[in-house]
Amino acid sequence: MADNNYIQIGKRKIGNKYAPLVVAEIGINHEGSMKKAKRMIEDAHKAGAECVKFQCHVIEDEMIPAAKNVIPGNAKESIWDIMKRCAFSEKQDRELKSYVEKLGMIYLSTPFSRAAADRLESMGVLVYKIGSGECNNYPLVGHIASFGKPVILSTGMNNIASIKKSVEILRKRRAPFALLHCTSMYPTPYEKVRLGAINDIRKNFPDAVLGLSDHSLGNYTCLASVVLGASILEKHFTSDKKWPGPDVAISIGPQELRELITGSKAIRQAMGGSKNILKEEQPTIDFAYACVVATADIKKGDILTSQNIWVKRPGTGEIKAEHYNKLLGAVAVHSIASDTQITWKKIMLKK
Repeated sequence: MADNNYIQIGKRKIGNKYAPLVVAEIGINHEGSMKKAKRMIEDAHKAGAECVKFQCHVIEDEMIPAAKNVIPGNAKESIWDIMKRCAFSEKQDRELKSYVEKLGMIYLSTPFSRAAADRLESMGVLVYKIGSGECNNYPLVGHIASFGKPVILSTGMNNIASIKKSVEILRKRRAPFALLHCTSMYPTPYEKVRLGAINDIRKNFPDAVLGLSDHSLGNYTCLASVVLGASILEKHFTSDKKWPGPDVAISIGPQELRELITGSKAIRQAMGGSKNILKEEQPTIDFAYACVVATADIKKGDILTSQNIWVKRPGTGEIKAEHYNKLLGAVAVHSIASDTQITWKKIMLKK
């Protein structure tokens, strides 16, 4: 990703030059409870989160009744029944958005239908999240892109060809966008995470801000993705891993969220640079380097040999250890006391 690529949500810029944005996805972990939803908002805020994400479900516009017969791999009831139980009303969505924003955080929500997208637009959201299941739902992508606001697009269950069609829609509508690599397995085995896909996305979409929507256990893969250029890290979040819910088992808790935020910032700060010597390392050089010293009293005219010179700390002398072999065979032009550093003016190198 080019260093100057970024998207902006309110005052928050997201890209390679900025700290990664960690998205605490509350999703449907609230199980339809406003009390739980607010508890998770509060806990995410206390952990240092800048952004929490929900899902916006308008069931009748999202699914047909046949969905009552489809059971997700990480659940024991139909997708219809899950969403019917967990879907918030528009009034509740507005209340949660207000609650999030009063805490100074970014409210993010994934619309799963045209009606849901329209609801969010009427609520004045700053950004849209499009889930992996909708990555190739080009009519919905186009509808969301028409709002002209930043779009964060997850790409699980899609390849470069299908992602490209959505990206073309976003570009045409001039909607700033980020692409999140994702594997839609719950949980995702580490060997199926495929962090190398981030490089594929960068190569094919050089104008995209990059990120990872991760369903593996723990923070390992999210932290590793920062090194590969991920600027958005999305993880399912819960206040209590004992709560019921299809996504709770793959969620991180408050302490893990805090560690992910702190760790991702640290890794981003540690990236870049080149292998040279920093001026800030000089105090360590002064004691850690070795210099050439006399190991016996050396008289004027004596030849320097391995018997009367060697290398010892500190590193404050003129002649560092790297020049030791050059001094062998040199002649002392001044007397040199044992256990003192040798200086260039006290010797004459052999020709």
